[in-house]
This record gives sequence, C-alpha cells and structure tokens, in this order.
Amino acid sequence: QGQLVESGGGLVQAGGSLRLSCAASGRTFSRYTIGWFRQTPGKEREFVAAISWIGDVTSYADSVVKGRFTISRVHSKNTVYLQMNSLKVEDTAVYYCAATLASTTQSPRDYAYWGQGTQVTVSS
Repeated sequence: QGQLVESGGGLVQAGGSLRLSCAASGRTFSRYTIGWFRQTPGKEREFVAAISWIGDVTSYADSVVKGRFTISRVHSKNTVYLQMNSLKVEDTAVYYCAATLASTTQSPRDYAYWGQGTQVTVSS
C-alpha cells in the first residue's frame, strides 16, 4: 500500500509564504498525477492544483490561486511541492495531496490515494 504524507503547514501572517510537501512512500507514485486540495469545516474539498507524472502539465484553480501558488515535483525525492505566496486569510484550510492515474483532473472523486492533511492557518 502506498502512502502520501503532507508536511509544511503552519501559522503564517497574511502576505506570507509557505511551502507544502507531499512525500510518497510504500509504492511508487512516479506515474501518478498528484493534486492538492483544501477543505474547511462544513465545505466540500476544493481543488487547488495538480501536476502530471512527468511534470510537464500543471493545472490550477484560477479562482483560488490567481498566480500565487506553484506546484512542482521532484521524482528523485518522490515529493510534490506546493509553493504558496501572498497568502490570504481565506487560504486557511486543511491541505491534502492525492494521487490519480488520470490526467490533471480537478475532481476529488478521481483521486484514489489521499494523505492525512496538513493545517494551514493564515492570520490577519
């Protein structure tokens, strides 16, 4: 069984930056698209960004990201990153990474493997 583990969350002031990491273990996710989602209490999980297994195709939720976030992956480290800049209070959420064999889909239903999430809190 494969496992995805997120890290890098924390408390940051508005306008600050964080880099989230999604590390894969137990199986190779090198041929999987990796996506980042976020969720706040009472709301559905929301797509943030995804990157293809080669890393040549990326997809962003423009309404959420607006050029502030960048997704990347390093195969040698089995890790996908989400660089988040110019953070806003409304970015506060639990961030999850997930893996799918599909293309850079934005639907959480297409993702078969999920991490446990990392909390990001942005203060005003």
